[in-house]
Amino acid sequence: MNRWGVPARMRARPAPTGQRRKGIYLLPNLLTLAALFGGFYAVVMAINGRFELSAAGIFCAMVFDSLDGRVARLTHTQSAFGEQMDSLSDMVSFGAAPALIAYVWALQGIGRWGWIAAFVYCACAALRLARFNVNTSVVDTRYFQGLPSPAAAALVVGFVWVMTDLEVSGSRVAWLMFFVCLYAGLTMVTNVPFYSFKDLQLKRSVPFIALVVMTIAIAVVNLAPAVVLFGMFVVYGLSGYALHVYRRMRDLPTSIISVSTEEPEERGLHR
Repeated sequence: MNRWGVPARMRARPAPTGQRRKGIYLLPNLLTLAALFGGFYAVVMAINGRFELSAAGIFCAMVFDSLDGRVARLTHTQSAFGEQMDSLSDMVSFGAAPALIAYVWALQGIGRWGWIAAFVYCACAALRLARFNVNTSVVDTRYFQGLPSPAAAALVVGFVWVMTDLEVSGSRVAWLMFFVCLYAGLTMVTNVPFYSFKDLQLKRSVPFIALVVMTIAIAVVNLAPAVVLFGMFVVYGLSGYALHVYRRMRDLPTSIISVSTEEPEERGLHR
C-alpha cells in the first residue's frame, strides 16, 4: 500500500502506447458505396421519369457489387464491417430500388395488386440476403441457393429498360410486370441452385479464340444493350430450374446444402 492506503495492484496503469487504432478498409468500401449510389440514383431517376437511366444505375451497381468482394479478397482487406455494408447496399440497390422502379413505371396503375407485387419482391430480397448471410458456411460455393438478388434486379429493371426502348408504356404491360416481379422475388427464396461462377479461374491461360469470342460478345451487347442484357438474365433466371430438373432426372442431390439444413449457431452475430 501507498501512504493513502491504496493497494499497489489498484493503482492506475498507464495506457499502452503501441496499440493500433481500429479503422475500415477504404477501397472495397468505396466500391460498396458506389454500388449503393447506383441504387439510389436509379430510384431518383425513376421518380423523374428517366427509366432508362434507372436501369443503367442498377446495372452499374451490379458491376461495383461484383468487384468489392473480389478486391477485398485480392488485397486481403476483408472485414466484418465490409460484409455488413455489402448486405445493406444490396438490399437498397437490388431489393428496394427495383421494387420502387417497377411500381413507379407500371404497377401503380393496377392498384393494390401493384404494391403487393412490389412488396413481395422487396421482402423476398430481404429474406434471400438474410438467408445467404447465415448459410454461407453450409452452402456449396459453386451454386447460389435461389436466384441471387443482383440477377433478380436485372430481370425487373431489364424488362423496364427493354419496354422503354421499344416505347411501350408501363400501363400497357402492367400485369406482365406484375408476374415478372413475382417470378423474380419468389425465385430468390427457393432452394433451386443457380451456378455462381465462383470456381472460374481467371488467372489461368486461355486459347486465343477465347479473347476473340469475348470481343464479339462485347460488340453484340453494344448493338442492343437492353435486349441483350435482359435476354442473358432471362436465360440465367431459367437456368436454375433447368439444373434442378436435370439433377432430378439423373438422381443427383438437388440440395446444395453441404453440411446441414439447420441455421448455424448465432453466437456473435447479434451485437
